[in-house]
Amino acid sequence: MSLPDQPAARHRAVAATFSEHVAGVEDWDAPAPVPGWRARDVVGHLCRGFPEFMRPDGVELSPGPDAAVDPVGAWEHLRAQVQELLDGPEAHRSFTHPELSPMPLNLAIDRYYTPDVFMHTWDLGRAAGQDVILDEDFSAQLLAVLERKNEQLRASGHFGPRVPVPADAPVQERLAGFIGRDPFWKR
Repeated sequence: MSLPDQPAARHRAVAATFSEHVAGVEDWDAPAPVPGWRARDVVGHLCRGFPEFMRPDGVELSPGPDAAVDPVGAWEHLRAQVQELLDGPEAHRSFTHPELSPMPLNLAIDRYYTPDVFMHTWDLGRAAGQDVILDEDFSAQLLAVLERKNEQLRASGHFGPRVPVPADAPVQERLAGFIGRDPFWKR
């Protein structure tokens, strides 16, 4: 199965998969594969990170529930707002951010936020003790892009040290290793 190519449709699909994992979390205080994080922190990261990403462009999202208290409500609130931006009349307007070249808003979300949700799906699912199967095609595309930016990403501190994974390992395992996760981590 491949994810759609259009930003709004791709976000809808990625967010739906993340929501399935959100719905299956029984212990929001369970440890996550990110050192020092619990399951609720995965949601909190997304709910804090996206508004911070949008703020330099002047986009202010309405506050939702606190992810530390209501991770399900916080996620659903954010999910709806992001989808509204992608489906709305300003989806193709120019987006500006001090660290990026100007680009259409929907492409900025598709390049920087939707992949974050995609990768953190693995973190949340593992924290919840769930099986996680990420889309292979998108995993491969994402890994190829990240590989090209390896030095820049490592210097930024956005990813932990790479976890060695055999070159012939499944792409999901190689992606997890690239972003600093042990692909075999279990709680």
